[in-house]
Amino acid sequence: MIIGVDACCWGNKRGFGRFTRELLQALLEIDDRNEYLFFIDSETTDVDDIPDRVEKVTARTEFSQVKAAAAGGRRSILDIWAMSREVLKHKVDIFFFPAVYSYFPIFNRTKVLLTLHDVIADHHPEMIFPNAKSKYLWKLKQRVAIGQADLIATVSENSKKEIVEYFRLPESRLRIISEAARPIFKVLPKNNGFVSTLDRYGLDYGEKFLLYVGGISPHKNLGRLIDAFMQIDDPTETLKLVLVGDYKDDPFFSAYPQLRAQVTNLRLSGKVMFTGFVSDEDLAYLYNAATLLVFPSLEEGFGLPAIEAMACGTPVAASRTGSLPEILGPVGRFFDPLSVPDMSRVIREVLLDERLRQKMRSDGLKRSESFQWKQAAEDTLAIFEELQRN
Repeated sequence: MIIGVDACCWGNKRGFGRFTRELLQALLEIDDRNEYLFFIDSETTDVDDIPDRVEKVTARTEFSQVKAAAAGGRRSILDIWAMSREVLKHKVDIFFFPAVYSYFPIFNRTKVLLTLHDVIADHHPEMIFPNAKSKYLWKLKQRVAIGQADLIATVSENSKKEIVEYFRLPESRLRIISEAARPIFKVLPKNNGFVSTLDRYGLDYGEKFLLYVGGISPHKNLGRLIDAFMQIDDPTETLKLVLVGDYKDDPFFSAYPQLRAQVTNLRLSGKVMFTGFVSDEDLAYLYNAATLLVFPSLEEGFGLPAIEAMACGTPVAASRTGSLPEILGPVGRFFDPLSVPDMSRVIREVLLDERLRQKMRSDGLKRSESFQWKQAAEDTLAIFEELQRN
């Protein structure tokens, strides 16, 4: 088969960018029979870690497809047509969109696999879009993409259920491609690199801190997490809350200004820390050093930081909504994301119980091993073969 891929998400730092990179790299490792064509925009052509084995086809575009398609972005008809036209020049048997964000119409006579990671933008549009126009354009693109797709992939059973219910689709049109942690996320030795990394982020080796990893978007519910942190009784008064997420270059709707003001008003500036973007190398150390990962999102399609944390031996407390109970299973501890007292209570219980944290660490390590990118790649290849047969 000749498999065309929308690789415009390759350089994106958020979860769907990681999904694109890790899944496609794993696919190329197990699939030596099929040919892959990566279709990219003018900005992505400069990305240097796309595997040499694939043929890159660059469309001449004015804006980055992902940035232009994000909240408040502008995506011109000419740029969309540039992507569609490049695909039209090639014979492809299957076309794969790892994310709907950079979707463009496919005019070839080919089968299309579209990935919808979640329906967060549909359930919480006021937290995703800055205005009605952005919401309308997103809805239009999404509807066209779903209409063209022969099959739709998503990342969890919960997302599958939500997509089926929201769009009133038959379950037979959906398939699941799970996610996994990169090998870099593992239990690390307590060496000098450990200490120096913590020092760069203003943390002392051995001190307790709560960790959040992800976007700084409104639906991530970080305002309530800060309020819950405020309510935790910390007799040592040294507990910190470390919020890891890109608040400078992320093209999506951000809650950072409001969160920064909240921290200032609550006089928590020395205790709540915004790190900005953190490399995977540093993030692995932060996971290892954290007392607890707290995942307060109102909704997640998958929740990759939960898997990464478990792979590093870090306990996880999370929302009992969305996909997180499915991903964490009996290993996690859960709270109502809309209740600051409940969130604070669960966090406090884990903080005060060392035996519980040890069990969560060991159980989490075992559970993280059940999520592998190789398996995700095998599942994806099976979907390609199914499309080719039908």
